[in-house]
Amino acid sequence: GGEVYLDEIHYLDKGEDAAAAVAALISNQVDGVFRLDLTTLDMANQVPGIVVSEAATAQTGCIRFKVDEPPFDDIRVRQAVVLCSDNAQNLQVSHRGLGTLGENHHVAEIHPEYFPMPPAPRDIEKAKALLAEAGQEGLTVDCAVGNTQGKWEQDSVAVLKQNCEPAGITININVMPSAQYWEIWDKTPFGITSWTHRPLGTMALALAYRSGVQWNETNYANPEFDAALAVAEALLDVEARTAAMEDVERILQNDAVMVQPFFRSVLSAVNEKVQGYQTHPTLYHQFNNVWIQS
Repeated sequence: GGEVYLDEIHYLDKGEDAAAAVAALISNQVDGVFRLDLTTLDMANQVPGIVVSEAATAQTGCIRFKVDEPPFDDIRVRQAVVLCSDNAQNLQVSHRGLGTLGENHHVAEIHPEYFPMPPAPRDIEKAKALLAEAGQEGLTVDCAVGNTQGKWEQDSVAVLKQNCEPAGITININVMPSAQYWEIWDKTPFGITSWTHRPLGTMALALAYRSGVQWNETNYANPEFDAALAVAEALLDVEARTAAMEDVERILQNDAVMVQPFFRSVLSAVNEKVQGYQTHPTLYHQFNNVWIQS
């Protein structure tokens, strides 16, 4: 990419202590924090000379069901939980409104082939009726949480828990260390998994929901979905691919595979003397256009 401005880049590892990282930035021990945690956002914003930057991303937390295990092998149960969710409230409460709304199909507005779907209204009465029809009134389920990308994961499930209570659904939140969660993420019947940003929506769908793929944590297998996704993947023209994605997103939505409340923004913070730094959606460290103003 041509000549670069920096002679050296030094990294200091502050471990899992987000506050210690920001404290190091405030005290000029470091010039930047590449991943700013939500819990330290106010701390960074209150200090003159620190610049916080935000990147819109397709990073997301999917509160997903294993669709071939009870009680989630009954689509009426899955639909009931989805109908209870207030995705807008979830974004505001668990991620401070920093992100964009999800539509329960894992394709983000920033994906070039995103097809806008009509909002799914919250409907507690319909959720109750579906549970009664399925013989699951007073349903109690456990949701596994590893906070692998921050406490917002736990907060997101907590909002869903509150959303579900009026329908008679009880969600017990099972919080565990992130390393332990990654041991069971594709085995637990109900859990929240953080999926990272990918530049195309078709990439995320092919990895997570195509029949039989290794990372299909829901065990979702729908030949109609697979065929619709294959059609979209084969189209190089973005407008044509976007039109084809309507079927892909609709099928996944209708099958109620997940509650996917939002796509989250990511944050970085640097000293104001750091010039040219931009937060990347995947938090890549791209310093080729960065320099230090003396």
